[in-house]
Amino acid sequence: MFSSAFNGKERAHMREILGRRRRLWFRRRKGPVQPAQLDVALTCAAEWHWPVLPGVERRPAGARGERGEGCACPDLECVVPGAHPFDPGVLAATTDERMVRWWWTNRPAAPVVLATGGCAPCAVSLPAAAGARALAELERRELRLGPVVASPTRWSLLVAPYSLEQLGELLFAKDCVPSSLRFHGEGGYVVLPPSETGAGQVRWERAPLPGSATPWLPRVETLVDALVEASINAPDGGSRLAY
Repeated sequence: MFSSAFNGKERAHMREILGRRRRLWFRRRKGPVQPAQLDVALTCAAEWHWPVLPGVERRPAGARGERGEGCACPDLECVVPGAHPFDPGVLAATTDERMVRWWWTNRPAAPVVLATGGCAPCAVSLPAAAGARALAELERRELRLGPVVASPTRWSLLVAPYSLEQLGELLFAKDCVPSSLRFHGEGGYVVLPPSETGAGQVRWERAPLPGSATPWLPRVETLVDALVEASINAPDGGSRLAY
């Protein structure tokens, strides 16, 4: 009797272990791992309702006889290689999950381009050195930041949508706005991580919280003073665009 009860407990225990392993196996085997760009594009489009589209990819070094990497677009002197839309154009940006899957299934390495403005985030970008200085100042002022995108040459701060009229009134009050400070509103775009462009890898300097709802975005007027000041105090006085 003891032996029979013991064997029954053993069998139940083994079933529990096997069931646990099976559940873990199914979690690991739950479909193929998605390419990183597709994963980000789907999160933006399907979860956050931010319109995206694929960017043009980089051209390998020497593909047309030039030195270094270039852009796959027709412009031989493209100043933002691999960091802009081409075909389709930015107006094709969408939140449609099926279209997003189709694009990145066919071009898994394509950069993820966020179309700014409208109901989507806008952005303010500045050269990388000025961007690091601006973030330090904003943190010193204890101002809350949203997501910040960083490339080797420029940093972009995502902000709440603004209109051209709002931006015009805001900048009109400034004595000086450096030409290196760029505003990405309606009709603009920003390349998102983990895209790789001709300038190098794009990454999050301040990443959206994982598993959160649509990322919180600050209003542009709360940040612009620090961004203008950091650009003016850059080594070149904020005059270089620094793509």
